[in-house]
Amino acid sequence: MTAQYGKDLLIKLDLDGAGQFETIAGLRATRISFNAEQVDVTSLESEGGWRELLAGAGVKSASISGSGVFKDAETDARARQVFFDAETPQFQIVIPAFGVVSGPFQVGSLEYSGSHNGEATYELTLASAGLLTFTAF
Repeated sequence: MTAQYGKDLLIKLDLDGAGQFETIAGLRATRISFNAEQVDVTSLESEGGWRELLAGAGVKSASISGSGVFKDAETDARARQVFFDAETPQFQIVIPAFGVVSGPFQVGSLEYSGSHNGEATYELTLASAGLLTFTAF
């Protein structure tokens, strides 16, 4: 994979439950991480005393974080509503030159900040809340 623009890593939210995905506006920085818990099945009989892991077991999860400035009232309001209503709507995470991760996420935190002589900013984190799919480009 060659170098890509960071601005092309997008978090899109289904605004109305009908598959109308819109990029969450004003994001300046975005990060996604995938995790898989390991299930240790090592025993006294493990070859050479090496740890053994159970393939395909454990809980998989993804977390996403983003920060930016307010720009679009509709997506800002929807993200806020998702948090306060503890919803798990569909999101799409576009990873440039890689693919799209789709599935339900819950807003785990939503933070607002600002300085006297600067813009108001926000940060949000998302936690996967069900089966995620991946579609390669």
